[in-house]
Amino acid sequence: MTVRSQGLGIRRTRVVSHTLTHLVLGAGGVLALFPLYWMISTSVKPMTQYYDWPPRWIPNPTTFAAYVELWTMYPWPIFLRNTLVITAVAMMGNLLSSTIVAYGFTFFRAPGRDFLFVVLLCTMMLPGVVTLVPTFIIFRTLKWIDTYYALTVPTFFGSAFHIFLLRQFFRTLPPELKDAATIDGCSELGILWRIVLPLCGPALAVIAIFQFQFRWNEFMRPMIYLNTFKKYTVALALYTLRGEPQGSTPTQLMAGATLMSLPIIIAFALFQRYFIQGVALTGIKG
Repeated sequence: MTVRSQGLGIRRTRVVSHTLTHLVLGAGGVLALFPLYWMISTSVKPMTQYYDWPPRWIPNPTTFAAYVELWTMYPWPIFLRNTLVITAVAMMGNLLSSTIVAYGFTFFRAPGRDFLFVVLLCTMMLPGVVTLVPTFIIFRTLKWIDTYYALTVPTFFGSAFHIFLLRQFFRTLPPELKDAATIDGCSELGILWRIVLPLCGPALAVIAIFQFQFRWNEFMRPMIYLNTFKKYTVALALYTLRGEPQGSTPTQLMAGATLMSLPIIIAFALFQRYFIQGVALTGIKG
């Protein structure tokens, strides 16, 4: 067998391998996106087509009556506003606190620093349900039940996972940058604001997307701490509408689920490049 024929054989093997890989990944992508397609298509179906068998994959005719009914029968704009306010405040608090703590763990030299960081990581292994009752008692004593304080104030104390991600990213930065700024007389806050933050945009984007997704979809804590209907978030309102006495239709519920999912999809589509870059860079250096 000549060298040329061997090269052609290797090239064909690579083409077949790449083709099969793309086919498998494409099939997996279609299966992953199918629930999203079914949710959106059901939200624009007439109610008479919802119970058709075999299922009608493409709505005909397409109607947005479920969205109009959902928007007019329930205070949906208020639910969206509540969720947006909680999410925005939680993102800001988490980014601020996690960045400051991660900066301290990375650049400050102090006895017991590494031990404290290990303790911080150990808190990630503590299930949230373990602290649920003590936290509820604390917030009830502070009279934070049925307020947004219980959903936003804890975010200003940082997140162990986000602190870990930021610390990993900070460790990839050249230490000479901080040394040069210190020689020039820049303070620690100045170094953080003028040097470190401009360089860690991808890592901050990852944390912002994680926090946005978690807070926007959060259900457990709003269900525990919020009692007034007009203070509900989108996730809690959507769950509550399932048991409404006037009877929310399946198309209305799918319309609500679509409205709830769209901000997450849009945010990921806009910041996908930063998200992937940040995830890759935060794992470079241990």
